[in-house]
Amino acid sequence: MDFGLVLQTDPPASQVISLMKRAERNGFRYGWTFDSAVLWQEPFVIYSQILAHTQKLHIGPMVTNPGTRTWEVTASTFATLNDMYGNRTVCGIGRGDSAMRVAGRAPNTLARLGEAIEVIRDLAEGREAVVDGKPLRIPWIKDGRLPVWMAAYGPKALALAGEKADGFILQLADPYLTEWMIKAVREAAARAGRDPESITICVAAPAYVTDDLAHARDQCRWFGGMVGNHVADLVSRYGEHSGMVPDALTDYIKTRQGYDYSHHGRAGNPSTDFVPDEIIDRFCLLGPAEAHIEKLRVLRDLGVDQFAVYDMHDARESTVDAYGQHVIPALRD
Repeated sequence: MDFGLVLQTDPPASQVISLMKRAERNGFRYGWTFDSAVLWQEPFVIYSQILAHTQKLHIGPMVTNPGTRTWEVTASTFATLNDMYGNRTVCGIGRGDSAMRVAGRAPNTLARLGEAIEVIRDLAEGREAVVDGKPLRIPWIKDGRLPVWMAAYGPKALALAGEKADGFILQLADPYLTEWMIKAVREAAARAGRDPESITICVAAPAYVTDDLAHARDQCRWFGGMVGNHVADLVSRYGEHSGMVPDALTDYIKTRQGYDYSHHGRAGNPSTDFVPDEIIDRFCLLGPAEAHIEKLRVLRDLGVDQFAVYDMHDARESTVDAYGQHVIPALRD
């Protein structure tokens, strides 16, 4: 199993770079950041410095979207980083939540997302693609490589990930839901004539290594609120108890009342009081290192290739170090 570190690009950028260097020293192979231009600093500028100060770490957004940048700009940016530092980038992409909504726009449609996945990958790897009706090719790209991993929860999005993406990003670590969603992605891949096992599966969730579960839950409760934004979209689209989405994913948002993006992804988010402890325990990895190892082995056996640690709490350095000392060696053996 591979491991990734997920950060927000809060200033100063030097702290983001330092944590990514620390992650690589501790055996992490991937470094991810949020991508929301109004809420945080521009990640692609920071990626250049992360790549310059690491040797093997692969870098990318978790996740970008097709709406805040034109597709040829996104492709050229990835390709430039790859040309400078070797093919060490991954394009995590989704419909867009905070990046679009904070700017007053609706998330992108799945049709637009599916088209963007193919166009961005083709352009970044040096092939011709059609953008807004015009054939384009970036002529200076040689031996380009850009895996595109798609974030998804709902049935139509999971099907799209199976049909078109190189990887699937699931932003929660509940084993039951993980199994359900991996199955949906792989079945869609098979229907599309693809090898289901060729799709990389990445589970991303907060991890907090401690014996103080109450404190860890309070530090990670924000995650249930973040996931709840996507779940609320699913409920509005498919309805409650529709059978299209597991009740184990949707039931907990019944008392949700709005969401303030100014606290998005942060400990102490006042918009997440509706999230019960049970959801935090299911969606996150909390407790001593042994508990993390036990749950990660279950996820690995379900087909998860990478666990990406959301490190947005008050123990960022110690979590990275605990994973490097205890967790990663146990899952690499």
